[in-house]
Amino acid sequence: MEIRVLGAHNIESATTRLTSLLIDDTLAVDAGALTSTLSLSEQEKVSSILLTHCHYDHVRDVATIALNISHFQKTIWVYSQASTLDAISNNILNGVIYPRFTEIPTPDNPPLRFCPLEPHKVEDIGGYKVLAVPVKHAVPTVGYQITSGEGKSFFYSGDAGPGLAACWEYISPQLLIIDVTLPNRLEKHAVSAGHLSPRLLGEELAGFNKTKGSLPPVVIIHVSPVFEGEIKEEVEQVAKELGANITLGYEEMRLSL
Repeated sequence: MEIRVLGAHNIESATTRLTSLLIDDTLAVDAGALTSTLSLSEQEKVSSILLTHCHYDHVRDVATIALNISHFQKTIWVYSQASTLDAISNNILNGVIYPRFTEIPTPDNPPLRFCPLEPHKVEDIGGYKVLAVPVKHAVPTVGYQITSGEGKSFFYSGDAGPGLAACWEYISPQLLIIDVTLPNRLEKHAVSAGHLSPRLLGEELAGFNKTKGSLPPVVIIHVSPVFEGEIKEEVEQVAKELGANITLGYEEMRLSL
């Protein structure tokens, strides 16, 4: 399994992109940087998209990839909680902001099909076993454990604040990809918005280690580039204290399992 980090930040600029992952060229996880990163031929290979929640920086390119792949006469399946899919249909693909790409050119042949997921229920999506696990954020959000046919797996938290301990009993990944948005000095702001600081990350990982008996490698994403240097230093300290392998994600990072 190859995980390509298309976007690793919460702010888009000339050098940073919004959060999005691509698994083996076919399965996208969150849609902040699909069309801003992938060529048209690469977009054509995408068959499924998993969305963690409805915030714009995670769903933006659902609309733009729909227009692009409509020219290829194919359909991408979009999976998430029903509330997330409803938010996109009502506020973005509503025929006003952008076309209803789940209905045109015909309901039988649309560029997008929405498929609601239930938390804690394993689904077979594109040859992967996908488990949605609720996490704490400002809106209903799930993280995903994704397992390949060969048994390789990782867990992506999406945007998540304190309380990941509730997820650990349901997952056994070989890699953790976790949200750390703000530095420790802005921890109150992070928590109020449903995100982690490096210090809080350390607490969550210590809980994982206690529950599972070991820690897999950890990659940090959804980092604010404004504070990236500060976050990096604090994450390195957490890694030292836990004896853990923790790195900051970056655009076009490749992870192999």
